[in-house]
Amino acid sequence: MAEGGSSKAEEEEATSAKEDSGPFHGSGVCKWFNVRMGFGFLSMTSREGMPLEAPVDVFVHQSKLHMEGFRSLKEGEVVDFTFKKSSKGLESLRVTGPGGGPCVGSERRPKSIQKRRSKGDSREERSGGQSSKISAETKSWPSSAHRLINNNHREENITKVRQRMVSSQPKYELIQEVGRGTYGVVYEAVVRRTGARVAVKKIRCHSPENVELALREFWALSSIQSQHPNVIHLEECVLQRDALAQSMSHGSTSSLYRELVETSLKGEITFNPRCAYYLWFVMDFCDGGDMNAYLLSRKPSRRTNTSFMLQLSSALAFLHRNQIIHRDLKPDNILISQGRTPAGSPEPTLKVADFGLSRVCSASGLNPEDPASVNKCFLSTACGTDFYMAPEVWEGHYTAKADIFALGVIIWAMVERITFVDTETHKELLGSYVLQGSEIVPLGEALLENPAWSCSSRPGRRA
Repeated sequence: MAEGGSSKAEEEEATSAKEDSGPFHGSGVCKWFNVRMGFGFLSMTSREGMPLEAPVDVFVHQSKLHMEGFRSLKEGEVVDFTFKKSSKGLESLRVTGPGGGPCVGSERRPKSIQKRRSKGDSREERSGGQSSKISAETKSWPSSAHRLINNNHREENITKVRQRMVSSQPKYELIQEVGRGTYGVVYEAVVRRTGARVAVKKIRCHSPENVELALREFWALSSIQSQHPNVIHLEECVLQRDALAQSMSHGSTSSLYRELVETSLKGEITFNPRCAYYLWFVMDFCDGGDMNAYLLSRKPSRRTNTSFMLQLSSALAFLHRNQIIHRDLKPDNILISQGRTPAGSPEPTLKVADFGLSRVCSASGLNPEDPASVNKCFLSTACGTDFYMAPEVWEGHYTAKADIFALGVIIWAMVERITFVDTETHKELLGSYVLQGSEIVPLGEALLENPAWSCSSRPGRRA
């Protein structure tokens, strides 16, 4: 009798646990949603049709959203959803608009909004969708990062930085500023012992976004055990806090390094905000600008196109063999190092750079010798540059194959000289797109919205 009672109690407990795990139905509004990271929280105001005394938070990931195109939510947007209980709390299973319709979504994208128009039609502005840079909070390092440009650098600032860099790392001498952006400054420098030219990138770690971008670049470049002629090489990384500077290596146990990692993981500053933290990257110096400027300042050349195709393909295969997904491959992030053949003719060498959005995939359980193993690493954060983003990136579920899509877009735009004009900077940029009425739509976005669409017709070519 006791045994039977015990068995019955266990069955009731199991049934109760099953019922308690869900799924449940709820409704409410979007509390907040991080477009860059692809997740947020819903504020549930009603459960199983019954109003709640106080709103309850429910976690939501972009993969659970019922909608077409880029998946996101707008703050305050009304939603219906199913959810379950887990060890982490309440998690949504499927999120829709009221009545089961598609979600409205946020107007934001993981890029800053820019206007764009095709190069071939100057009679009217062709502005559209979202643009090529990541949002103001998470924008990647500017395309001018390593190139030598004739800007008027501030000699006073150069002197201050030179004094700081020399005192903490005396083997380099800063010469001049060659690039400046939201996330830092790049200088041309020389190695004092050899006189060799290098690029020194200085990133101020004053926000979690800056720290994350800097660490991603450091992790990617420092994880590579060998060099490749078409991938930018990291000579050294120096971590500075106020007057203290130390060389930083992959897997460092330094307390300063741990503070940066903790800041990146938690998304908030975990060190003393009154201290000034900087990361200095010493890298290859490229004197030929970027691929975009290089190609558009010269006449089309089959020899150059072939050379660039081979170099880029080799670089990307190398990165994927080393478990690195770049995620922001574009002409602006491909630098040119000028060289010459034995006969004296120009011979440009490409260098894939800007790894601020990259991801190093764990080789655990995979064969590190297998170049395709990186495609088993699935990512969900929609990031990159929209004219080169694959459809699955817009959707938020992709692998390293997204880099191959970007490579194809670059090659197509290079061979056909397909360009558009950024109406904010008035800069002509290489990129493939689809014309939809008076708007130009990035290829990946168009394919996501119209999966049956084929590239049978070519966009307008550059005059």
